[in-house]
Amino acid sequence: MSNMHDTGVAAGTASGGRNSHTHRLRRLAGTGFIAALAATAATTLAAALAHSVGVDFEVPDGGETIPLTGFAVVTGFFSVVGIVIAVGFLRRSAHRAERFVWTTVSLTVVSLVPPLLSGADAGTTTALLGLHVVPAAL
Repeated sequence: MSNMHDTGVAAGTASGGRNSHTHRLRRLAGTGFIAALAATAATTLAAALAHSVGVDFEVPDGGETIPLTGFAVVTGFFSVVGIVIAVGFLRRSAHRAERFVWTTVSLTVVSLVPPLLSGADAGTTTALLGLHVVPAAL
């Protein structure tokens, strides 16, 4: 009889571990998507504010202007990439929070290079640099 009890406890622990892991993944995904929405809204608003004070967001290669929707789409996309990275660390890393911070800081620093190399005017370059930091901070 104690054998059956031991088996039940072991089986309960195994499924409890899966439920706990699933709960952590859902919570991470939910928090990540809320943060992605906040980052997208904040970046788009900051870009709109910069545009309202005279930043044209014109990139010399081709002379195209970056539209506000472009900021929203790119921020949303890379926020989802960040969620995927966080899920990967949650599933496979013992030091997930530390690795996530180091990874996101490194990727943010790398993302600052293209605005510096774009050849845009000082106002656009400065605004683009700031707009890379806004979602990273959120």
